[in-house]
Amino acid sequence: MGRPKQFDPQAAVGEAMEVFWRKGYAATTPQDLVDALGIGKGSLYHAFGSKRQLFLLALRRYGDAQVAALAERLQGSGSVKDKLRTALRDLAQFDLTDPYLRGCMAVNTSAELIGAGEEAAAVIRGVFDRIEGALLAAVEEGLRTGEIDSRRDPQEIASGLLATILGMHVLARTADGPERLTRIVAAAIAAL
Repeated sequence: MGRPKQFDPQAAVGEAMEVFWRKGYAATTPQDLVDALGIGKGSLYHAFGSKRQLFLLALRRYGDAQVAALAERLQGSGSVKDKLRTALRDLAQFDLTDPYLRGCMAVNTSAELIGAGEEAAAVIRGVFDRIEGALLAAVEEGLRTGEIDSRRDPQEIASGLLATILGMHVLARTADGPERLTRIVAAAIAAL
């Protein structure tokens, strides 16, 4: 009798994230997860407890990756407006070239699971708060360097940029080209 197949729980969360991101929580079956992770249902439930618990881990993983990528784009030298413009363009480009047109997993989940659970809502709020925090840090840098008018409220600007990003994720799912998102990026940066 052979040994049971070992699996890496962290890698499994990453694989599950891809499935949930592509299909959504409700449409993802335990069998979809078993197939993607290459483990049995018993192992799935033993390792993660439930589909919902695995989903929450995957959603957190997604959020961590998105926040880290945005923060990295906004760091470094150069004009704050240029860094913000590049970050927004990169997000639009990623969404537009994604073969599955997945958009943002956090936005998708917020639309799919409205009222369906405080845990998922708390994770999503946390992701949005951290994205806004990264944007706020960039805006505050722009205020210090004089690139952004010091009479402007930095929190309002960061909140507006967050709304711009979330809206772009939604619009990209049905876009037939980059034109609209290009105009949105231009308008958002011009408003600074």
